[in-house]
Order: sequence, then structure tokens, then C-alpha cells
Amino acid sequence: MVKHQAFQVYEKQVFLSVVTGIYGCRWKRYQRSQDNSSKWECAWFIILCNSFVLLLFWVYFWLVAQNDFNDFNWLVFNRSGEWNDETIPILTSTTVGFIYITFLLILALFHISLGQQLNLHWVHKIGVLATLLTTISGVVSVDDIWRDEWNVLLVSLQSTAPFLHLAALVMVTAISWLVAGYVVRKQRSNFQVMVLGVYIVIHLALCLVPLTFTCPCIMDRKMLKPAPSIIGQRGAPMLAPENTMMSFNRALQHGASSLEADITISVDGVPFLMRDRTLRRTTDVRRVFPSRQFEDASFFNWTELRSLNSGRWFLESDPYWTVKSLSVKDRSRIGNLTVCSLVEMLRLAARANSSALLNIRKPLPDHPRFRSWFMDTLWTLQKAGISQKKVTWTPDTDRGRVRGLQQATKEKLSLQEIKQRGITSLTLDYRKTNLRDIQKYLASNVSVTVYPVNEPWLYSLLWCSGVPSVSSDAPHILRKVPYPVWLMSRSAYNFIWITSDLVSLAVVMGIFFFQNYHMIRWRISGMQNYNPEQIMLSAVARRPSRNVNIMKEKLIFSEGDNGLGSPEEICEIGNMRYSHGDLSC
Repeated sequence: MVKHQAFQVYEKQVFLSVVTGIYGCRWKRYQRSQDNSSKWECAWFIILCNSFVLLLFWVYFWLVAQNDFNDFNWLVFNRSGEWNDETIPILTSTTVGFIYITFLLILALFHISLGQQLNLHWVHKIGVLATLLTTISGVVSVDDIWRDEWNVLLVSLQSTAPFLHLAALVMVTAISWLVAGYVVRKQRSNFQVMVLGVYIVIHLALCLVPLTFTCPCIMDRKMLKPAPSIIGQRGAPMLAPENTMMSFNRALQHGASSLEADITISVDGVPFLMRDRTLRRTTDVRRVFPSRQFEDASFFNWTELRSLNSGRWFLESDPYWTVKSLSVKDRSRIGNLTVCSLVEMLRLAARANSSALLNIRKPLPDHPRFRSWFMDTLWTLQKAGISQKKVTWTPDTDRGRVRGLQQATKEKLSLQEIKQRGITSLTLDYRKTNLRDIQKYLASNVSVTVYPVNEPWLYSLLWCSGVPSVSSDAPHILRKVPYPVWLMSRSAYNFIWITSDLVSLAVVMGIFFFQNYHMIRWRISGMQNYNPEQIMLSAVARRPSRNVNIMKEKLIFSEGDNGLGSPEEICEIGNMRYSHGDLSC
């Protein structure tokens, strides 16, 4: 005999099941709860939020540090002695970690908006901790190896601050839906008042933060100066091996107005081009002179240097990820390159009517040319036939002996020191200078070159700042920047800023009113037992009230004691049948 009993019927909640299932492995309806989350789970939510903020900072850092990836790899090489592109595993792990943490945070916010209890699964807790610890260890490592690079964050904000402000305003405005739901839905408490107060303070502070911005590209278009001239730093090392004739040719072909090279003096007095102290990274010294691979490059004679190949390393290591874009002919030429002498580079500059910037590394005290390196270099300049006015000399010593050449330094000096030492130009790291210093030097007729500049956003920022020249590994990229990436008048930016603030405030006030209005209707109608997740969903979708009530699966089984005598008895509702032993339709 079959007994009939009017059970309440479920409405399918696929979205809610997916959200709670992925976040806390609560796929079944009876596993979910709308009770307040425990303090332990709230603590995990805070850890998740902190992990997201840290990863957001970490992702932004590596995005703007892309300008200096080669410098990072070079610093790691100097420490480890082996050349590897260390940015690839860092970028991969950062991307995966950021996507994972962002996905979990979105699921947690859905839990809050739907009134569900937070219950992060233990597997995700391990994943969050692993991601957090990995990111922290990365931050510590960068601070140890590449501490100066943190300054890129402050520099980049001069270009990205207006856009980050708008993005943050959108995010805070969106979060107001959750804050309003939390504050309005429950009975008033001190914690709710504190949450509301913190949100209001953050929102108002975000609306006013543009008052602190210093953005050179917010200026009148008529005040924009000519584009900075581009100096090929070690040629065009993204297109050909650094400090080679092919690299310098590529730089000139892509519009470089000057060439910059690193000079080392050989044991027999021949100045040649080499950035590193050893030959291991950019030549095949390990194969030709395996017993001397760790020896200082200056202790090789010119015949030995000329026997080394200085191109195959570029094809094998692909330091700038550009080898695939080269033609077969270019790859063949690169594979046969050798060490370049200073006189070859200067003759190329003279033929192109270009200037040269020389970074000379003084020989060690026990070097045979320690006392004569200066005359070796001057003799090379005369032999090359280049005008001395087109050569800028940047060693930090023996300035009194340099006459007729332009004198520069990579030190950040006061104007008084610059005049006393007879310096006519400064070559400054963009991470160690600021807009005020640059304007002060330019006002005193001191030429300023900023390095390294490889990304369009940085080139545009320096262009707006009035910098006359930049030193770059990527003249072929900067050549394609005919105008600053963005340029806006002060009045236009003020209009955008004030309008976005007013719109954000209006939307937030509307959300709070909307949430409060629906909650008042709910309370007046006497629906104290109405499911909070229905309130949130109906508020969003504006669906009509449902005839089918939602209840938990546990009620199906608990109702069995009120009328069903045995597990085999079946209750039938319309076309649906439930069995205590087996649930089927």
C-alpha cells in the first residue's frame, strides 16, 4: 500500500551547488548552512583577502618591472655564475597563484552575498597557504637581489595612478552590494557599525586620493617638448647580441641617435666591448679556453678574444624572447659573430654621423695596462677618426686628463659638484631620480640621459617630463611611439575624476537604499523565516514570488517519522517519487 503525503518540493539550485561545492565541497543541499560563519572560517577569509592583495601587488610589480627583466637575469647570473631566464618560472607561478586566489575570493564573496556559511575546504586551505608563502619568499628574494627595483613602483604610479584610481573606485563601488547586504540584513551590532564606518572612510579617501597625484602627462599639449632622442645601449641587444657590430647596425637602422658601449682593455692594450667581467655569458670561452673561463676578460689578448664566438649564446639562451622573430639569414649572421673592438664601433658611429657614449672599466691594479689604459683609449679614438665632441666619456676617474671629450657621470650629484668636476651631462638610472631633479638639472643646462628605458609607458612618462635623451635596449620599440601613450589636460582629468566620484557615490547610495527597501518589505510582510538567499537572488533578478518553497534535503528524511512506517514506503508528489532507501524520480 502506498501512502501519500504532501512533502515540500525542491527547486534546483545548480549555481549555488557549484559555488558551495567548489569552495567547501558542499555539493548537497543538506550540507549547506545559513548560520553565521565560525571565527576560524572568518580568519581564513581574512587570510584569503590578504593573499589576494599581496598577489595583486606582486602581479603589478612584475608588470611594470618588465622594463628591467634583462637586468634581473644579469644580476642573478653574477650571483650564480649561470645564465637562466629566471623571470619565466616567476611569471608562471605568479599568474597561476593569482588566478587561483582570485577565483577562491570570488566564490567566497558569492557565499556572503547568498547568505551561505563560509567553509573553505582543507585542500584549498593548503593551496592558499602555499601560494601565500611562495609569494612572501619571492618578495624577500627580490628585496635581497634587486632592492633598487622597488622604486619602479613609485615611478610607474606617475603614469598609471589615474587608471588605478578608476579601477579601485569601480571595485569599491561593487563591494558596496555586499556591505549593504551585511549591514541591512541582520540586526544592528557594533561590528556592523564598524564595518560600515570603515567602508565609508575607505570610499571617501579613494575619492580624494587624486589630490596627491603627480602625473607629468597631465599637462597642456602645447607644453609638450620634442621626443627624447634614443641611445642604443649596447646597440639593439633585443635584435642581435649585445656589444657586437650587428647590434650597433640594428640600432642605427631603427633610429638611434647615439651608441652606448661597455669598454674593457685587453692585456695587450686593445679596447674591446664587453659588459661582464668574464667571458662566460656572451662567448664560447668554455669550449675554447675551458681552464680560463672564470678569468677576468681583460687578461685575454686581442688574438684570443678574436677567436671567440660571441653570437651563438644569443641564439641558444634567447635572452629577450626575440630569436624566433629573426630571419634565417639574420640567425646565420649572428652565429658567426665575434668580439667587437672599440675602434670598429667608433668607425661605424663616425660613418653614420652618430655620437658615442663610452662606459670604460678601468683595469685592475695587477693588469699590465693599469697605468696606460687611458692613452690606449685616446689612441683608439684618434685611430677611429671620430670627432671628440661626439664622444662622451663616463669613467669615474682620471677626469682631469680628459680634454676635448664630453664628460658624464652616472652619479647623482649636486649642481655645485657638477660645476667643480666639469661634467656636462648626467646618465641616471630612472629608478634613482625624480622629476624635480631632472627639471633642476635641465634648468642649469646640464644634459640628462635616463636609462634603461625599454617600455613605451616609461618612454612616454620621461617624454612628458622633458627628458632630452634615453638609453634603451629596444630602440626598435621606442621608435614606434610617435606620441605619449596618454596625454590629458588638467581640466579634462579633473572632469573625469569628479564625475567618476559622483557616479560612484550615487551608485553606492542607490544600492544601500535598494537593499534597505527590500528588507523593509520583507519584514513588513512577516516573512521572518524566508530564505536570505532568496532575498538576494530576487533582489538581483526581480523574479516573482515562487509557489514552490525551498527546504533542505534533511527535511525529507526527518518527515518520514511523521507518516511513513517503513523505508520501503514511497511518497508520491505529482510525477516524483522518493524512497528512504533509494532516492529516485
